[in-house]
Amino acid sequence: MSAPSTKANELFAALQPSCRKTAAHALTIVRDGVITGEGPTTKGRIHFSRTLDADDATLCARILTASAVEHQPVSRAEAEALFEINDAAAERSDNGQFDDLLAKAVAHHAASESGLPVPPRTVALSPDTDIASWAPAHARQIDTQMLEWIAGQMRGKRRSNHTLAAMVATVVGAAALPLSQLPNVFDIGMM
Repeated sequence: MSAPSTKANELFAALQPSCRKTAAHALTIVRDGVITGEGPTTKGRIHFSRTLDADDATLCARILTASAVEHQPVSRAEAEALFEINDAAAERSDNGQFDDLLAKAVAHHAASESGLPVPPRTVALSPDTDIASWAPAHARQIDTQMLEWIAGQMRGKRRSNHTLAAMVATVVGAAALPLSQLPNVFDIGMM
């Protein structure tokens, strides 16, 4: 991640989450800035509507790894807000930073909701941490409803997250789930 600017530090201080609920809310503010190209997350810089840039991705990472939430699993609301940001961004100029963050956050949520231990967010969501070093590798470890939720979030989207799609394909393939248990899993597409 690049070093945050003074304006980014001021913005983060204003959006500093105190719990997972406020972190999810802060992510919706980032989403709104991505959609409109305006608002507090874009103030003082050029930002086009429907564009996600490195500053947006860095702000999302800072929100998700704030000290108040670091030792809590990523919540469904936070993961859904990330999916909304992903859907809102027609253009990307973040060199894949957001895709990596999205995949790791969703894996963190899915693993924790399935009763599996997860590392602190600062470790799990770090761009320096390989997702394979901690994310579950077998579908039998992940609750089927979680896999269905992930597939549902990814199905029919114009932009596919290749890291997340590969993780889901690996997890599902490793367990050889019957397709009836995970409807349309292959519809998640590798666009």
